[in-house]
Amino acid sequence: DKGTATFSDFAIRLSLQHGFWLGDAFASGGSAGYDHKAMGITARGAWESVKRHFRELGRDCQSEDFTCVGIGDMAGDVFGNGMLLSRHTQLVAAFNHLHVFLDPNPDAASSFVERERLFNLPRSSWADYDRTLISAGGGVYPRSAKSVPISPQVHAALGLPEGVTAMTPAELINAALKAPVDLLWNGGIGTYVKAAGETNAEVGDKANDAVRVNGAEVRARCAGEGGNRGWTQLGRVEYAASGGRVNTDFIDNSAGVDTSDHEVNIKILLGEVVRAGGLTTEERNELLASMTDDVAEHVLRDNYEQNVLLGNARAQELSMASVHERLIHWLEERGDLDRGLEFLPTDAEIEKRVHDRLGLKSPEFAVLVAYAKLALKEDILASSIPDDPYFTRTLAEYFPPPIRESYADELAEHPLRREIITNSVVNSMVNRGGITFAFRAQEEAGATPEQVTRAFVVCREVFGLADFVAKVEALDNVVPTTAQTGLYLEFRRLLDRAVRWFLTSRPTTLDISAEIERFAGTIGDLGPRVGTLLRGDEKKRLERKVTEFRKAGVPDDLAEHAASLLDWYSLLDIVDIATDTGREPDA
Repeated sequence: DKGTATFSDFAIRLSLQHGFWLGDAFASGGSAGYDHKAMGITARGAWESVKRHFRELGRDCQSEDFTCVGIGDMAGDVFGNGMLLSRHTQLVAAFNHLHVFLDPNPDAASSFVERERLFNLPRSSWADYDRTLISAGGGVYPRSAKSVPISPQVHAALGLPEGVTAMTPAELINAALKAPVDLLWNGGIGTYVKAAGETNAEVGDKANDAVRVNGAEVRARCAGEGGNRGWTQLGRVEYAASGGRVNTDFIDNSAGVDTSDHEVNIKILLGEVVRAGGLTTEERNELLASMTDDVAEHVLRDNYEQNVLLGNARAQELSMASVHERLIHWLEERGDLDRGLEFLPTDAEIEKRVHDRLGLKSPEFAVLVAYAKLALKEDILASSIPDDPYFTRTLAEYFPPPIRESYADELAEHPLRREIITNSVVNSMVNRGGITFAFRAQEEAGATPEQVTRAFVVCREVFGLADFVAKVEALDNVVPTTAQTGLYLEFRRLLDRAVRWFLTSRPTTLDISAEIERFAGTIGDLGPRVGTLLRGDEKKRLERKVTEFRKAGVPDDLAEHAASLLDWYSLLDIVDIATDTGREPDA
């Protein structure tokens, strides 16, 4: 793990020696690439999941103290950076391959400073922790010890059974993984949580057999997966079914991979500029480094949006269960998904869950998100969408401002421009429309993926999705996430209906730019006034909805906007009628 950058440079040298077209974009993270540990990007991406879990619990982990158990040490990229992302982290226990760290009643402020000191040492272990800063009853113990004394303070912090006064290090780690804390943060290597029905042999990580726990035994209220393979998928599902909040490793720690994608795509673009003499290699490297914060912002945005998507899916786990099941069947029929391999429930298991008023769990939704996006990318890449001039802006927005401003002409020639556009459009459609959005539109309207995508983009623009989303996001830690989810789902209902309107009224290929021009002005003018135009029962329904949002703490203007969204749908017909008859839309 600590040799990644060295291996990248070795691979890059070979690429350059052979004149390979990717040049030093062949491997990311080399000495002229983005330093993931310095950026802390993987941990920061996973922390977006942690913050979302806490918000759903009615907590703000950036302004309120919370307890944590950790897997790893401060010298590690993901663990170390993660444990510095909130000054309110009270690290009760942690372990790596050498030591067990115990601080049963930590002081958030002083322990943060000490963790920061360890992180900045050239190499550190828990043995370097200043013992005078550890609360009474705590300590640092080698895993080679035969026995560790259990103080009353540690006994209480880990929620141990009565009478326990000593434990082996393996028993202590097992107990720490089951501690009644707020967060279990994994930034280490190894698999520590499985399902009760799985054997250690099936897990395939013999080194941790003695410490591993079952998902239902984990008492932490939520989990952040900065490291890979810390949990088995069935272990996650078991934990989630027991009330724990968890996604998956590939959702939580995707920011590192996403950063590498950006680095490679920027290097491909600038490689052509260097070869053409427009930049020296040194100037290219300076430009790349100057865009570090821009890339990080873009990447973390993806993590945030995917957590919103999963939160919305969890809110509809029961009501949408049959649709989720149909999506699974569709992915299987395409040959894209092996349900058994991905540990998704069988039809009989889904039926039993619905009977018990349950649906899929967050780790299962994470799998469905991945496969839904992959299927859509395959379909859209084969269509004319990536070649539509409208998406020139989409391509540009993937790159940081300095690239957009100085290399617009080169962007149009990027060898992977079609893939970048496809990726961006699909992310937007799934993150905002929902996991099953495109599938349902195809299923119900008999439409192609391209038709659905064109209709979605038109609706996204004419109804001002970006502005609405910004207002909802501004309510993070102001209103409950249930209220935010309610606002998002109101817009989704509008998207569902409006997209189907375009699919039935414009059965040929939609001209995105022309349709946006046709509808945006009138909808932008009349939309905010819809509430004043309603009468009778419709007006009463609107008022009830507005009151409901206000009670949840939503500001008046946004409450009225969201409550009237479904009525904005009528504006599509109004624009068409006004255009056909030559009358004013107001009439």
